[in-house]
Amino acid sequence: MRATLVVLAEAADLTASPWRFQAHPEVWVLVAFVVGSWFYALRAIGPHTPEVRAGAPIITRRQAWLFVGAVAMLWLASDWPIHDISEEYLYSVHMFQHMALSYFLPPLVLLATPVWLFRAIIGAQRAGRVIRWFAKPVIAGVLFNLVVMITHIPDLVNRSVSNGPLHYSLHVMLFVSSLLMWIPIVAPDHSMRIGYGGRMVYLFLMSVVPTVPAAWLTFAEGAVYKHYDIAIRVWGLSVTTDQQIAGAIMKTGGSIFLWSIIVFLWFKRFMAGYG
Repeated sequence: MRATLVVLAEAADLTASPWRFQAHPEVWVLVAFVVGSWFYALRAIGPHTPEVRAGAPIITRRQAWLFVGAVAMLWLASDWPIHDISEEYLYSVHMFQHMALSYFLPPLVLLATPVWLFRAIIGAQRAGRVIRWFAKPVIAGVLFNLVVMITHIPDLVNRSVSNGPLHYSLHVMLFVSSLLMWIPIVAPDHSMRIGYGGRMVYLFLMSVVPTVPAAWLTFAEGAVYKHYDIAIRVWGLSVTTDQQIAGAIMKTGGSIFLWSIIVFLWFKRFMAGYG
């Protein structure tokens, strides 16, 4: 009887559309909490901070739009259909999701955060000192790359995609380590940023380590992650092609994004020298 139920369940999975809508109320609650906390901070905390009392705006129009972009990025990367396709069918979409959580979302969050709010979080308390220590360039860079390597271990990936709490825990770990990695680049408090030259070297180094799992995915023969070796092939992509696209996203996409910022910083430094 039990074997029959298993067969029926597998048959149902094969006939179900990969694009069927799947609700994720936990994501909606998270997005609502982020938006609610943001407005609470603007109304209840901002007006009483030294920076605002001295004449600084509670929030600029640019920061408001960046916050909208950050919330949209969080929702896009965490909800249907990206979450479901990445978890059940395509590792390349899973890689795009990781790119969004590590390369796109963290700088948006930091750039959208007013300096008074950032300083309120990174205060003089013990927790603030711990965050400042982990946000030091060498420590943040090593931690970020360590998390990147860990989150590509085959056994861990295979377990996480079928274990909700583990999956979300890995995403939180990836986002937090990425946030720390981006602080030396775009921290709202400029005293925590490193110089232009240091930022360019730092970003280049951040683009190097991910080439290891990217090359592994690109040149591997057969399925690296058994969870994605299934009969249903979205867009007709074979498991090998899916892995190769994932490797290209990680290496080429990530490198182009980081190197574009390096070029921007170089021109900004160059123009500042002639200002």
